[in-house]
Amino acid sequence: MLPLHGIGGRGDLPVPLWLAIYSAGAAVAVSFFALAAFWSRPRFESVAGRPLEFLTRIVDHPATRVVLKLAGLAALALLLGAAWFGNPEPSLNPAPTWLYVWIWVGIIPLSLLCGPIWRLANPLRTIAGLVRRTSYRRLPDGIAYWPAVAGLAGFLWLELVYPDGSDPRVVAIFATTYAVLNVAAGIVYGPSWFAIGDSFEVYAETLARLSPLGRGADGRLELRNPLAGLATTPQQPGLVGLLCLLLGSTAFDGLSRWSVWTRLTGGLDRIPAYTVGLIAAVAIVTALFLLAGRTTGAAQIRPGAVGDAGLPGAFVHSLVPIAIGYAVAHYFSFAMFQGQEGWLLATDPFGRGWDLLGTSGTRIDYAFLGTGLIAGVQIGAIVLGHVLGVVSAHDRAADLFRRRQLRRAQYPMLAAMVAFTAGGIALVTAS
Repeated sequence: MLPLHGIGGRGDLPVPLWLAIYSAGAAVAVSFFALAAFWSRPRFESVAGRPLEFLTRIVDHPATRVVLKLAGLAALALLLGAAWFGNPEPSLNPAPTWLYVWIWVGIIPLSLLCGPIWRLANPLRTIAGLVRRTSYRRLPDGIAYWPAVAGLAGFLWLELVYPDGSDPRVVAIFATTYAVLNVAAGIVYGPSWFAIGDSFEVYAETLARLSPLGRGADGRLELRNPLAGLATTPQQPGLVGLLCLLLGSTAFDGLSRWSVWTRLTGGLDRIPAYTVGLIAAVAIVTALFLLAGRTTGAAQIRPGAVGDAGLPGAFVHSLVPIAIGYAVAHYFSFAMFQGQEGWLLATDPFGRGWDLLGTSGTRIDYAFLGTGLIAGVQIGAIVLGHVLGVVSAHDRAADLFRRRQLRRAQYPMLAAMVAFTAGGIALVTAS
């Protein structure tokens, strides 16, 4: 069975764990006070990027769109084909690695480097678009991003709770069911469904807000300050739920590998115990962020300055770099090592004894990454993610609050950021 719970524990940090936690928390706190002293006006709320006319023409050319759509369809067909008809042994079938590593983890660098490219290659959009209709049903009021949150919760439950989540046939059932439901919804509600209902597209689009490549108001690709792109994140309760779900699930993944958790749940049925643990972790993270958001300058906020999602929605974009930092720290070595397996097994995707890529018999190279480098990436990703989160939150606060209230209003959010930093490092370095 694949080690779906991310990386293994890191008990070999180059510095003591307590020092790593204190240093990371101090870095976040110091960055906050430095911003409060020297950054009193918003800089990212209405910053235009530099138009990329030539790149826009290439990306929007019909031939490029066709190639991307065909690539997406081919990837979906290979995943489903290998999962349904390939070797039933998880260690000999590439489909679990393709789903949990190449797709789930690969969305992060793809979205950060290429911006909003996922929707162009999304095979579910392509299939739904083959059914031409003159009109579509209107999306229900208040639906926001909650369908994407529900789908993501199901995927994370499969990855973190279900003991046979790496079984190729389980992967096949999940991927097929997910595809059928989203294609059907896309046929009924039209292309607008995928922007709020397809969990993987919503996740990719959210991460792409932090990419230096994005679409301007006129639809052209532009080169921009990534934090300016992050500031355009919609202020929706559903996105608050999505990002808190991501942070809480990552926290539970680390917690579930602690020896204390193993001892406490050793005699219990795994599925209910882990389900309760996952729900509790997400609930704690959500409660902490909502509490910090609602008490952040609640008395000083200008009337009408925030949308229906309130102050938590106004600051939800600050969770994006934190979620990325957690994911990078948590999945880095897993992706580097297990990701190789996806290529090695692709030489015989359907279990027919083929050797299409000439890699039969080749083993994963575990020696090319040292433990010190892995630990450094873990700590660096979490600290950088939280510092960027503090910067983006401060910039939004500078737009919402008067200068004399700016520092005091943000103390609750600062406390939450420091807690997330310390907890993140403790969890991903658990042994």
